Amino acid sequence: MSSNPIPADAVVPTPERWASISRHVLNSYAEANSAVLAAMGLRSPGESTATEPAVPEVSYGHADWTTERSSDSLAELSVGDSVRFTKSVDEADVAAFAQVSGDTNRLHLESAFAEDTRFGGPIAHGTLVSGAISAALARFPGLTVYLSQDLEFQGPVEIGSTITADCEIVEELGGGRYRLRTTVDSEGERVVDGEAVVLIEDEPE
Repeated sequence: MSSNPIPADAVVPTPERWASISRHVLNSYAEANSAVLAAMGLRSPGESTATEPAVPEVSYGHADWTTERSSDSLAELSVGDSVRFTKSVDEADVAAFAQVSGDTNRLHLESAFAEDTRFGGPIAHGTLVSGAISAALARFPGLTVYLSQDLEFQGPVEIGSTITADCEIVEELGGGRYRLRTTVDSEGERVVDGEAVVLIEDEPE
């Protein structure tokens, strides 16, 4: 068993410096965890609830989210039926997505870095924005299962913007399968265009 000696000119942190580094790492993990919980509509253990209402363990709705759909009946779904889902994209969403997906591109997370890019500031992840399509599809009556999705990203989404996903049935493929036109707009501008194929079936009782 052997070990490599520490070079004589190496800079070894003092105990105080190690303590500072450790605090920074722990605080970073705590902040990332809080961002993930906030994006899910939950709170960190021990966080004060004095001025906030109780939040269910799993939330399917949020005060910031709005949904419109043309039909409430799975049996009556047909070409032309659609769902529209709207929400804002804030820093907590971006931080949570980076943590969960592992996509820590500095363009999304560091203002100073992003200001020197073509976008002039941080933007939301493209796949985070296109996730609003999945949210809209989930709001069709019945149980929706994704089969495929084609996407074309047409513009950036600034953090703090409101996005709206529209999903419209354009073809019935049989067997509960549908082809849909899927788009996302940000502040009235088209940012994502695409097409999806989904299976929509009865929900389990």
